[in-house]
Amino acid sequence: MCYMQRALSKEDTLVIHEIYASIQGESTFAGLPCTFVRTTGCNLRCSWCDTTQAFYGGTRMPRTDVLAKALATGTKLVELTGGEPLLQPAVFRLMTELCDAGRTVLVETSGEADVSQVDPRVHKIMDLKAPGSGESKRNRWSNLEHIGPRDEIKFVLASREDYEWMRDAIRSRELPSRTPNLLASTVFGKLLPKQLVTWVLEDALPVRVQLQMHKYIWAPDTQGV
Repeated sequence: MCYMQRALSKEDTLVIHEIYASIQGESTFAGLPCTFVRTTGCNLRCSWCDTTQAFYGGTRMPRTDVLAKALATGTKLVELTGGEPLLQPAVFRLMTELCDAGRTVLVETSGEADVSQVDPRVHKIMDLKAPGSGESKRNRWSNLEHIGPRDEIKFVLASREDYEWMRDAIRSRELPSRTPNLLASTVFGKLLPKQLVTWVLEDALPVRVQLQMHKYIWAPDTQGV
């Protein structure tokens, strides 16, 4: 066993927190059956993070086993999430293999990790961290050069300050010219969605207000759903 682990490179194994089938709770794919491959580990510590359980632990698995398990669920949609999936080199090859297998592949990423090497067939769902996250300074703005019409930019908002930051970023960075898929959601239990809707309508902001469907279907802290 130890010899096999040493023989496998970082591109051959991943540390996995969980793999499960559910519905997609967010993004333009919301409501569709989806298999989630959740990796372990994140280099950010957002104040509102709802997956802190994925910071540590997990099981190191051969990439081929992860691929087989993801395909075995039978869903056409597969999302790589975390943690921060792009911290693990094997994720890039896994995403390509999933695309080759005919799956529609999403990757949810923090906006700090470099997205330039992601297979162009993959739909990138990239956060831009507002001040309320405590990690706004970590945004890798050069990632915007690798965002296209199939990709999505997500903002998670906890306050009016966060909203105004998002509004100014959308305008100053001309984000609608990069992708029509701009997503705005609230920190669950912190900012009321109806307040966000009011602000978006007042400013005629070109965003899709979204709810985390899975948190309304199941309890907000339920895992593996």
